[in-house]
Amino acid sequence: MVTDSGVSQPRRKRIIEGLKQNQGFPHIMGIINVTSDSFFEGSRALSPEDAVKRALAMWASGATWVDIGGESTRPGAEPVDDATEIQRVVPVIEALKSANPEGLISVDTRHASVAHEALKAGADMVNDVSGLRDKAMIDTVLEWKAAICIMHMQGEPGTMQTKPHYVNCVEEVSTYLTNQCNLLTAQGHPKELICIDPGIGFGKDHGHNIALLQAGKTIAEDPSVSVLWGVSRKRIVGHLTGHDHADERLAGTLGLAAVAASHGIDILRVHDVQEHVDLFSTMKPFD
Repeated sequence: MVTDSGVSQPRRKRIIEGLKQNQGFPHIMGIINVTSDSFFEGSRALSPEDAVKRALAMWASGATWVDIGGESTRPGAEPVDDATEIQRVVPVIEALKSANPEGLISVDTRHASVAHEALKAGADMVNDVSGLRDKAMIDTVLEWKAAICIMHMQGEPGTMQTKPHYVNCVEEVSTYLTNQCNLLTAQGHPKELICIDPGIGFGKDHGHNIALLQAGKTIAEDPSVSVLWGVSRKRIVGHLTGHDHADERLAGTLGLAAVAASHGIDILRVHDVQEHVDLFSTMKPFD
């Protein structure tokens, strides 16, 4: 049976399952950056062939999702035009759908035109770091009845880390994400296809980040909405461990992954899939 969005019922079921904890542990989403300027050099795939090879390896290692991005949104990053972003991500998504039709694919973009082409190419979810600020993105998600991850970001990538300010960070982020979810559900979008991300490092200082992580799943006012954390090798890990360089932050990242599991987080977006799979494999007998 095919749904009205053109997705088969088994596929829709698989997507929904991929947005909820797996036997008490987060699903793993592997990061594929088809860019030359992402903050962690080890995540950069400089050709479609390299990106496809990396993504297939992540699935083989145990990732539920691969997240394909064609624009860096690190602090201070320069924007990329839609045509360039489409040229980077769509061939990768098409090749992955051909190579592994069962694999779940997310497209990391804040541009509706890119999301449209990615969904057309076979992506299952839009990971919108701008948190549905663009009405056209809302229309695209509704048109495709796609899974959506709504992330909170204060400001823009180029300026977001310039004195971020909140009166109550957790409350303000939670309220924003809830309101954005309601924009979709009010128009009939299923809650089970919505995921939220507090946006660690996106317009937040260290104290804000810690407060948001301590909040865990309570950041979602509606418990039926999934929660994703993107903390892999970020500056928060550097603050906690004293390591300035992203390539020194794997152990600290795994520490936060263990925290995510204890806090009921549904998805972890990570650079290092095998290491996270191994971590959870050793934790499961003691859960």
